[in-house]
Amino acid sequence: MSIPSEITVLVERIKQELTQIEQEAGEGLNICRAILGSFPNNFTVIQISGFLNTCIFFANTSKTQIQERIEYLSAVEVLTNDRIEEVGEDLAMELGRVLETKIRVSSIKARLENLQ
Repeated sequence: MSIPSEITVLVERIKQELTQIEQEAGEGLNICRAILGSFPNNFTVIQISGFLNTCIFFANTSKTQIQERIEYLSAVEVLTNDRIEEVGEDLAMELGRVLETKIRVSSIKARLENLQ
């Protein structure tokens, strides 16, 4: 069964945001490494590094979960409106979590850049 275009658009948006989280978190980790080279016992930077690593893990697991949802939808013979609505709501909630994470990562990265 083909996946409705609204679901496809939502999935692509989430994937795009997750990729941006990975990129910004990676850049933030590079800055953390540089700071930790000079101040190896800086607890705050160590915490930020842990948070950014967690965000990368979140992005990777989210991509996997979204792919599994899409594969499930593709395998279903008959998609009911209720099932499409349920998946759409799940993906919309996921987008909310992704955007919240993206905002936090962007904010932390900006703070780190100001430290350089």
